[in-house]
Amino acid sequence: MKRLLKGVTGIAVAGATFTAFSAMAAEKPAYSQGASDKEIRLGHTTAYSGPVSAFGVGGRTSKAFWDMVNANGGVNGRKITYISLDDAYSPPKALEQTRKLVESDNVLLIYGVSGTPTNTATQKYLNTKQVPQVLIATGAGKFNDPKTYPWTMPFWPSYAIEQKTYVDYILKHKPDAKIGVLYANDDYGKDHLHGVRAALEAHGKPKALVSAQAYETSDAVVDSQMLNLKNSGADVFISATTPKFAAQAMRKAHEIGWKPLQFVANASASVSHVLIPAGADAATGVITANYAKAPDDPDLANDPEVKDYVAFMKKWNAQENPNDFYALSSYIISNMMKRILERAGDNLTRENIMKLVGSINNERLPMQQKKIVLHTTPDNFSAYQSLQLQRFDGKKWVNMD
Repeated sequence: MKRLLKGVTGIAVAGATFTAFSAMAAEKPAYSQGASDKEIRLGHTTAYSGPVSAFGVGGRTSKAFWDMVNANGGVNGRKITYISLDDAYSPPKALEQTRKLVESDNVLLIYGVSGTPTNTATQKYLNTKQVPQVLIATGAGKFNDPKTYPWTMPFWPSYAIEQKTYVDYILKHKPDAKIGVLYANDDYGKDHLHGVRAALEAHGKPKALVSAQAYETSDAVVDSQMLNLKNSGADVFISATTPKFAAQAMRKAHEIGWKPLQFVANASASVSHVLIPAGADAATGVITANYAKAPDDPDLANDPEVKDYVAFMKKWNAQENPNDFYALSSYIISNMMKRILERAGDNLTRENIMKLVGSINNERLPMQQKKIVLHTTPDNFSAYQSLQLQRFDGKKWVNMD
C-alpha cells in the first residue's frame, strides 16, 4: 500500500474567473478556518486500504491535480494544501479521520469523498460543525437534502437517476424482462435497489424484479448469490456493487454459463480495476450509465480535453492508468472544486462555499460527456440530471445511441 498522502505546496496566480457571488465578496478578505491570504487547506478521505482500495486511485489523482495547480500558480494567489487520509471504506475510520482533518489539520472543507457508508458516518458531524462536505462522490438520495443537511452537497449522478436509466432501457428492449439485482448490504447498495424498484413501479412492472441478492463488503466471494440469481430465471442482471464484487460477479456469471443482459453501476465501471480483472469474455457487452468521456476512445484521440487530461496524467500521475474511472472522476471533481475556489475570490468563508455549490448554472467540466449539463439551486444540490449509456466492447466503453 502506498503511503498516505500529505499536504502539497505551491504559489499564486492571476486571471481567475468570477461569478456573481465573487462580486459580492467582502471588500476586505473574509476567511474561515483553513483559509488565509496565502493558503487554502482542503481535506479528503478515501480507501487506500481495505476491500475497496481501488478508490485510492482517486485520492492520488486529486493530489496530482493540486500539485499541478500549485506549480502553475495556485488559486487566486494562494497555494492549495491537500490532505488526504485513509478511511479504509470503514465508517468509524472515516469519522475518526474526518475529525482529525477538521480539528487537527484545520481544513476549510471536506470534498470529493467516495462512498455512501463513509459519507453517512461523517454527515451529521460535519453539519453540526458547519464544515462544508461538498462534491462528494456518492449518488445516495440522502445527501441531497439542503434543508436538513445544508452543509452537504453530492457530486455524483443520483442512484435513482442511474437505475431509471437502466430500467427505461431494459423495458424498451425487453418488455418481459426478468431482472435480478446483486447489491451491497449497506446504504450504497440499498439506495441502488430502491432506485430499481422505484423505476419499475413507475412503469407499472414491480414484479419484473424476480430476485435481489445482498452481500457484505467483508465477504470473500459472491458465488452463492450469483447462483441464486441464475436459478431465479432472471435474464437481466444489474450489479449494484463495489469494484471487487463487480469483477467477481461478471466472472462468476461467465463461469456458470449465465448470459443475462448485464448492467454495472458506474461507480464500479473501471476498466483496469473491474472489467479487465473480470476477463474480456466475461465483461464484453456489459452496459453502464456514465457521464465522462472515454480517454481511450479512438474517435476522441484529438479531442482537446482528452489530450489535456492524458497529458496531465502522464506528467503528474504517471503511476496510474489514465483510463481508470476513479482517476477520471477525481479529475472532474477537482476541476469543479477549483472553479468554486476561484469564484470565491477573497471571500473564503464556509458560508460562501455553500452558496457557490448551490448556484452551479448550466455548466459542464473538462472530460464530461457533451450531453451532460450541471445545475444546482439552493434547494436542490443534485447537479446531474442525465447520463450516457455505454457498452463495453472488450477493450473500452463505447457510447450507445
